[in-house]
Amino acid sequence: QVQLVESGGGLVQPGGSLRLSCAASGFTLEDYTIGWFRQAPGKEREGVSSIDSGYGSTYYADSVKGRFTISRDNAKNTMYLEMNNLKPEDTAVYYCAAESSRMGGWRLIEGYYNDMDYWGKGTLVTVSS
Repeated sequence: QVQLVESGGGLVQPGGSLRLSCAASGFTLEDYTIGWFRQAPGKEREGVSSIDSGYGSTYYADSVKGRFTISRDNAKNTMYLEMNNLKPEDTAVYYCAAESSRMGGWRLIEGYYNDMDYWGKGTLVTVSS
C-alpha cells in the first residue's frame, strides 16, 4: 500500500514546460523529506530538487535553479515539479523519493540519498526538437 507514482512526463520542445506529479499512498508526504531525482542514459542519478518536511524549505541543483519549482499539496498528498524553459540536457527519467528522517533536504542535492525509504518507478522526460 505504500508507494509513490510519478506522472506527467513526455516529449517537449526546448523552451517548453512540463509539470510532473508524484502521488503518495500509505504515508503522509508532509512528514518526510522528499525530492526529485533524474538519471540520463550513461550518467549517474542526480538530485534535482528537494523540500523539507513540515513547512518545507526548498533546495535546487544549480543546473535547474530559476527554471524548476518543487511544491507539495498536503490535501492531495502529492508533490510536484514544475519545469520551465526546458533544455535538451534535462532529458532523463525523473524519480520522486521520500525519506523519513528529519535531516535537511539539501543533503539530497549533494548526493546523500542512499537512505531514501521509498522510490517511485520514474517518468520519462524527453526534450527535443
